[in-house]
Amino acid sequence: MDTLLAFYSTYEEQIFLIAKNVVLACLVVVMATFVSKLARRGVYAGAARLSQNDEIIAQLLSKIAAYAVYLIGLVIILDLFGVNTASLVALVGAAGLAVGLALKDTLSNIAAGIMILFLKPIKKGEYVEFNGYMGTVSFIGLFTSEFETADGLYISSPNSNVWNATIRNYSRNSKRRLEVTVGISYKDSIDVGMKVLLELASEFNVIMKDPAPQVIVHMLADSSVNLQLRAWTTPDKFWDTYWALQKQVKPRIEAAGLTIPFPQRDLHIIKNNEFNENSPK
Repeated sequence: MDTLLAFYSTYEEQIFLIAKNVVLACLVVVMATFVSKLARRGVYAGAARLSQNDEIIAQLLSKIAAYAVYLIGLVIILDLFGVNTASLVALVGAAGLAVGLALKDTLSNIAAGIMILFLKPIKKGEYVEFNGYMGTVSFIGLFTSEFETADGLYISSPNSNVWNATIRNYSRNSKRRLEVTVGISYKDSIDVGMKVLLELASEFNVIMKDPAPQVIVHMLADSSVNLQLRAWTTPDKFWDTYWALQKQVKPRIEAAGLTIPFPQRDLHIIKNNEFNENSPK
């Protein structure tokens, strides 16, 4: 007991200083937690408003704001206990350089993720194609982006692969052109066939009037004259409209007295005696 009292008497000032710093550190932790929650909510609301309700960007910026508050709190706590934060920052910077060289591919994915999030070549819910893959964007993170194909498959791709690829976005524009091709016989009237396709397109309310539907002679094929209907609709109605047109085009063509021919080839058989008679002597 005497030893403890002697130790307390000797280091009384230091003990009170440490106790005070511990209490202050606890207060800093509590305040940092409270402020980080406020910052996260405020940044999320502001980012969502500025980015037109882009949930992914809002979440990213809110997390960065929360981590920044915690980092400031950590620096304050270290300063309370007399840690030289300037040297610590230099040490962290050197370590960060070494880690960056070792993880350059991972960092390139992070950089690509930031570019995707802010430049928005793809957005959540859009149907896109890149590097031979097609699917609906389900998530965009700092490291990877996730997609779901039309047949329900899951695709996860590093952001650098997405960013460095040529992206075909089927959902970005407000309209998309569909094309329905049908062949009629060479004996049929082209004008009648074109009229049938235009009348069919006019019955669909989802097909735009501007640009107006168009029917062209697409190709003079071996066995048929191929007519093509070109019409514009919104991306979300594209496939339903396309399939409905495909279903109705055959009965409409046939109801108009036109024929959809199948590929055919005429063979002329020459008998041996005929061939020998006609062959040069």
